Order: sequence, then structure tokens, then C-alpha cells
Amino acid sequence: MSWRIIGALVTKDLTLFFRNRFFAFITGLALVSYVTIYFVMPGTVDETLDVAVYAPVLPPILEHVEDQGLKINLMESEHSLREAVAGGDYFAGVVVPSDLLDKLASGQQGRLDVYFGADTPTELRDSITVLLEQLAYLQSGQPSSVQVMPEVLGRDMAGIQIPPRDRMLPLFAVIILMMETLGLASLISEEVAGRTIQALLITPMTVRGLFAAKLIVGVGLAFGQAVLFMAATGGLNQQPIIIILAMLLGAFMATGIGFLMAAASKEMTTIMAWGLPAILVLTVPAFGVLFPGTVSGWVKAIPSYYLVEAVHLTTNFDAGWSDIWDNLLILLGFDVLFVWLGIKVLGRKLR
Repeated sequence: MSWRIIGALVTKDLTLFFRNRFFAFITGLALVSYVTIYFVMPGTVDETLDVAVYAPVLPPILEHVEDQGLKINLMESEHSLREAVAGGDYFAGVVVPSDLLDKLASGQQGRLDVYFGADTPTELRDSITVLLEQLAYLQSGQPSSVQVMPEVLGRDMAGIQIPPRDRMLPLFAVIILMMETLGLASLISEEVAGRTIQALLITPMTVRGLFAAKLIVGVGLAFGQAVLFMAATGGLNQQPIIIILAMLLGAFMATGIGFLMAAASKEMTTIMAWGLPAILVLTVPAFGVLFPGTVSGWVKAIPSYYLVEAVHLTTNFDAGWSDIWDNLLILLGFDVLFVWLGIKVLGRKLR
């Protein structure tokens, strides 16, 4: 395997890739668009906190809640309140029993059921609980006059208060990586159709050298754009080595998928038919980060889940090696699988 020949082939592939006006334009436009969208999106968390309340008679203790920066939204039933909180419409819901005022007046202990959304931070839950207890004390003049019973609806993901644009970083990263599979698959498919690859194999270029060159081109294009995007958006501010390694592993996975698409395609139309559904499936885990609670455990069967999880935990929670090593290891396993399958399947097509 001659590295001089491989270098010449890499140069040829890069030249042909950017000579294709469609992919050259889309590559540049997409990268600029992703960075622009990132900075256009809100960079802060909305401080307005909406609380759902179900109360046959609204007690005075809750009339003062709005003075504390909370907005009360009256619900028709406890069932509708639970659904609204679980669906993310409100970060918390308070159910007030009809006999609360009577119990407070008679000196008995009342009860308030408080439901929290899955993404409500622990600190905020504690603050609401203490606030309700203090308001009850002001109403009755007696300590512990109301027992507040908190409950989290759905999966507890405490600590996630992240600006929307930072939640979208894993989504952008996956899209950037996967879009390059279309370009690589198109390049290989055109060379197969034009019998360029067959002509190259007549020269001293070996099959192993051919795939090494294609691997360098695919990984280089995907990895370079992904790292550039993460650097431009501040994604490398936390644990840059982990992020760069995750992008590299993601680029290998995308290149392996590109080999498989090239083996199953004959022209651009077929590549798009295979590529777009693949991109949609691989972006599903990112939507789980963007909208917590919308996907369940089955999403772990999608290879991109481990890339998304590693990027999300590292960029948004400053996770270290001990927190995401298993994600990177599983992602490496998928890389080996996809690249091996891609080379095997595409190699048969070239024979």
C-alpha cells in the first residue's frame, strides 16, 4: 500500500467533491446556516414560571404566589392538571383539596399535592415546596399547618435547565456528520458508474489503498466540519478532547454508513432515497435531548444515541471521561461494524 498513491487519490477525491457545485454549495451553506441558527436561538432560560392549579376554591395562600414570580393557571380537573404538567406545558401543578380552608380554620393540618415536570430542577422543586409551606404559615399563623406532598411526573431529569440552542448542539452535530455521507456516497457511486475505480485498480493502487483513501476523505470532511461547528458555537469550551474524540468516532460511523449507501445506490436519486431516511432515524436521539421525555429506552438501539449522549453530557454538564467512556466505547464498536460492513459490501460491488 503506497501512501504516495493514496495521497494522490485523496487529493483527486477532494477536488471532485468540491467541483460538484451542489455539494460544495450545500456544504458551505449548511455550515453557515447551523452556526447562524445557533446564535439566533435564545441564549438564556425563560424566567417566567407557569404553575397549574386545580382548586374548587382558590385559597388566599395561593393568591400571593404571583408576587413571588409564579403565574397561576387554573385547571378544570386534577386529571387535566397531571396531563399538562407531564406534557411539559407547566413546570409544576398544585392540587388544592376542597376542605383545605376548613382544616386550616379548625387548626388541623391540611395537604397540598404538588406535581413537577420531569425536567424541573431539584432546587426549584425545593423552593416551591418551601414557598407553599411559608404561605400556609402566613395564612394560618401556625407552623406545619400544611403538608406539601411533591411528586415528579415522568422520568426525573433534575438539573436540566439549558438554553434551547445548547440543547440543539447534538442535533446539529449529527446532521453535519450525516450530510457528508451523501457526498461521499455520491462520489463513490459516480466513480463506480463511470468505471473510474475499476481503472484505478488496474494501476498499482490496491483495494486496501483505495478504501484507505476513501476513508480519509470521508472522515476528514465530516470530522473537519463538525469540529469547526463546535468550535464556532463554543462547544469545545468544555472537555475539548472528549468532544473532538466523539466527533472523530462519529465521522468514522458516518463514513461507514456512506460506504453502505454507495454500495446500495447507482445514482443520486437512489442515494437520496437511502440517505434521507437514514439521517432522520439517526437524528431521533437528538430530539430526545431537545424535548426530554419524548423518546423511551428503545432509542438506545440507534447508533447515534451514544454520540448524542456523549456530546450532550459533555457540553451541557461538563461530564468527564468516567461519565461517558461507555458511550464512546459503544460508539467505537459501531464504527468498526459499519466500516467493516461498508468495505465488505462495497468491495463485492467493485469486483
